[in-house]
Amino acid sequence: MVELIKGAATKEREGVEKLFAEASEVLATFQKEVTGFIEEGERSMLGEAEADLRWKEERRAKLAQCKQNLENVPGTDTIYFLQEFQALKVAMEENLSPSLSFQNELNFTKCTQAVSAMKDVLSAACKSQWDRLQGKATDGLNFQEMEEAESRFPDKSNNPACQESRDYFLKFAFIIDLDSDTADKFIQLFGTKGAKRVLCPIPYPESPTRFINCEQVLGVNLMNRGNYYWEVELIDGWVSIGVIAEDFNPQESYNRGRLGRNEKSCCLQWNGQNYVAWFGGFESVIQQPFFHTIGVFLEYSEKALTFYGVKDSKMTCLQQLKVSYLAKGQSDPFQNKINNKFTSLFFCKLKPAFFLESVDAHLQIGPLKKDCVSVLKRR
Repeated sequence: MVELIKGAATKEREGVEKLFAEASEVLATFQKEVTGFIEEGERSMLGEAEADLRWKEERRAKLAQCKQNLENVPGTDTIYFLQEFQALKVAMEENLSPSLSFQNELNFTKCTQAVSAMKDVLSAACKSQWDRLQGKATDGLNFQEMEEAESRFPDKSNNPACQESRDYFLKFAFIIDLDSDTADKFIQLFGTKGAKRVLCPIPYPESPTRFINCEQVLGVNLMNRGNYYWEVELIDGWVSIGVIAEDFNPQESYNRGRLGRNEKSCCLQWNGQNYVAWFGGFESVIQQPFFHTIGVFLEYSEKALTFYGVKDSKMTCLQQLKVSYLAKGQSDPFQNKINNKFTSLFFCKLKPAFFLESVDAHLQIGPLKKDCVSVLKRR
């Protein structure tokens, strides 16, 4: 018996030491990957920022030279003055530098959040297994079962985005401009932020990206990495807000072309009575009061899209579209569709999309810019 005890303890000790070494290697690898991700993001975005700075400095120097030339023209030489004035005008109207990805988000700033979540899971696992070893585990699920259950039913209360006020989301503010080349002829645009359904068709020029069977319009902006947040004011009528794949065919029929009625788009619809989430032709009715302001939070890398009701700087989660497996015996056609097809939507670049369904539909994209500045000042 003594030999048996010693042999079993030695074998167990060796196995534990080996597993701890392997676990340490996993953590070291994860640390190396996260650190590398931060360094790569820093290099990439610094390169963009420095190139943009050089471009702006060259542009400023060119404008300054044109201005100086104009000021040096003799007052009596009208032709020379007009020539120099035209040169300055052309320089001022040159295309601006391309938009920078870091203006929307520094994509490596979620690393702390990811590592913190990993640490919490690890701490919970250690405590759970230690309690089991000591015989203190409570009746019910073991850690593995708890982990599986958590994956089936994600607790949104643990998501920082659900605990924070609106200020949290403004860190990912995405400035959207409506694309007039996509607007259906029964949509009137007000600048780049407002859209209203009208009865008389508007003679827009022909465009291969224009919707012809659905009263829809897209944002010019593309989303393919990081996090994005924008807000929409529901002014009147039935309005749907969502995202759509860049390669979606705008000439699809009405039944297939509407937001959420295909696997290339999804949306939150207000139908005058309640909210409804749509994807792939399946719907999920949401029992929540009406909110004039809807916040949209796209986590591209997480393959998740969440809609919030916004009021007094507080956020109420209306619906999150994300793969989340159901427990055995449960059936939800909408979530099953999400689980089977939603991930494929993120194989494409995405665009903000809007569907003005009723004849009185009217929306306005929320002005986040001033709010973002105020948040930065407070922080």
